[in-house]
Amino acid sequence: MSRVGKAPIQLPKGVSIDITGSTVAVKGPKGELSRTLHPDMAIKLEDGVLSVGRPTDGRQHRSLHGLTRALLNNMVTGVSTGFNKVLLIDGVGYRAEMDGKRLVLYVGYSHPVYFEPDKDISFAVEERGRKVIISGIDKEYIGEIAARVRKQRPPEPYKGKGIRYEGEIIRRKAGKTGKV
Repeated sequence: MSRVGKAPIQLPKGVSIDITGSTVAVKGPKGELSRTLHPDMAIKLEDGVLSVGRPTDGRQHRSLHGLTRALLNNMVTGVSTGFNKVLLIDGVGYRAEMDGKRLVLYVGYSHPVYFEPDKDISFAVEERGRKVIISGIDKEYIGEIAARVRKQRPPEPYKGKGIRYEGEIIRRKAGKTGKV
């Protein structure tokens, strides 16, 4: 049995699930998510506990078992409490601002970079433009947006300037040593 896949998912109060074939729709206080999962996986809802079963112990089904359970757990967590991703901006003159609901980055280009929020995503800027918080209910989509923001100016290894995830460790390099 998959260690991840065999763990049941306890549904919090206010979260309801609708299973139609291989499509699962989850509704909660923060919003609604829907996803089509692999048709071989058996998804059961009994007394507020969601469980995932697999038909065989084949390699394909073993890997899909844990994946399906993790995707369902992320959906349930997203609609009940939500997710957020924190990005830190380092560098002289590098900063972020909010222009209404959209995020504006000043990261060393001759022009500002704009990001429009969509699909239940919201941006917040803290610490005088040095910290960007991306919030929403879809964990996968939040990670994708955070990667796009980071891609505008990834951290460089010499001074560490750029946009990085909170907790990310930048591998540093020594600069030129010069002649003696």
